[in-house]
Amino acid sequence: MDRRQFCRMAAGAGAATLFIAAAGQRALAQNVDVKAILHDPEAPEAGNPKGDVTIVNFTDYNCPFCKKAEPDLNRIVKEDGKVRLVYKDWPILSEASVYGAQLALAARYQGRYDLVHHALMSIPGKRIPKPKMLEAVKNSGVDMNRLNADLKAHSASISTLLQRNLDQAMALGLQGTPTYLIGPFRTMALDYDGFKEALAEARRRQAAGERME
Repeated sequence: MDRRQFCRMAAGAGAATLFIAAAGQRALAQNVDVKAILHDPEAPEAGNPKGDVTIVNFTDYNCPFCKKAEPDLNRIVKEDGKVRLVYKDWPILSEASVYGAQLALAARYQGRYDLVHHALMSIPGKRIPKPKMLEAVKNSGVDMNRLNADLKAHSASISTLLQRNLDQAMALGLQGTPTYLIGPFRTMALDYDGFKEALAEARRRQAAGERME
């Protein structure tokens, strides 16, 4: 599948795809620490930690497109079995988005980021207010006493991580959420078939030497 064919496929899946070509990749490397994006020790991860393709997911809990794509993303990560998923909380839509990201990242300290992330992503609609987010987190089964303690104890680290995610998104020139870095290219909203094709294309390009790392 050549680039033109893949662009047509992505468009058919409802995705706007921006490929990082080899020359552009070299220019990108001058301004962006790729290792920091792919391997931030504070960024939550899921999937296979030794996967052959990494998906970096820039997301916002008030983004309806993020919510729409979330089930297909989870499905492809589970079914593929060789995908490493890195979450980049990028709360750009509202103050409540920041609050949701803080709750999810605080849950990471008790190993329950996934639980809270999925609870927040499961809230229907957009512009979700803080009380509704908090209710969803409480109902997720997470230890709220521990979460509140971690939110207080690690507030500086959480804020620093969110700022780092913002800086990375800006350095990459991202336009909004969701944005997925998949292997050597980036794309916006995808459905299940789109993710499947994107992973196949990423593996082909990585085999050809077009790697982000």
